[in-house]
Amino acid sequence: MAAAVEVRGVSHRYPEAAGATEALRDITLTVEAGEFLAVIGPSGCGKSTLLNILAGLLTPTAGETRTNASAHMPQRNLLMPWRTALDNVAVGLEAQGHRRADARRLAREHLASFGLEGFEQRWPHQLSGGMQQRAALLRTFLVGRDVLLLDEPFGALDALTRLQLQQWLRDRCVAGGKTTILVTHDIDEAIALADRICVLSPRPASVRAIVDIQLPETRSPEVRLLPAFAAYRAQLLRTLTAEAWPA
Repeated sequence: MAAAVEVRGVSHRYPEAAGATEALRDITLTVEAGEFLAVIGPSGCGKSTLLNILAGLLTPTAGETRTNASAHMPQRNLLMPWRTALDNVAVGLEAQGHRRADARRLAREHLASFGLEGFEQRWPHQLSGGMQQRAALLRTFLVGRDVLLLDEPFGALDALTRLQLQQWLRDRCVAGGKTTILVTHDIDEAIALADRICVLSPRPASVRAIVDIQLPETRSPEVRLLPAFAAYRAQLLRTLTAEAWPA
């Protein structure tokens, strides 16, 4: 199977007046087409920096990347305040050349799945934080790119909505053959969604471990009750806290 994303020896430093901050150090990673990869690590270790490099928003200080056509969802939803919820969801399709009426029709077909039905004519400031995040996620998905780059897409959602959208995302990505890279702070979310999990070290981030997740392809919420799920959680916690709690 061909690789959809390749990261080779990537390092990155942010220049500062008081001295450069090293965010990434010699990251090498391959993501196969159709694979769902989660990236976890300590807060501030460089997870979002890596995603921004893959999205083409940053140029690494060293190393190189190759990424198939991708759609990027940053932590901030970046909804346009002058467009309704429906028009915000449809904007990516319009940018691809779809007529506005066709883009809105395609967007409407998915509003119910994202809990946005009945809110399509609301302005962003009239939506809850969770609704704003769902609109941004749907906008990203509808662009139809081979690779999805998602930075904490469910962070603003309540627990039940998060579970529902996690399953929706996993099901759609598997069915559609999407390659997905998800940055998250939530270990359970990473296990529930990913085929593999990349664990990054504290800054400057390097790859501490790659963990293969051998769970059923269809990830219903009940998968979290499996003994294997608990075993993966314990393994990942040990890996993340290896420096703080040496053996």
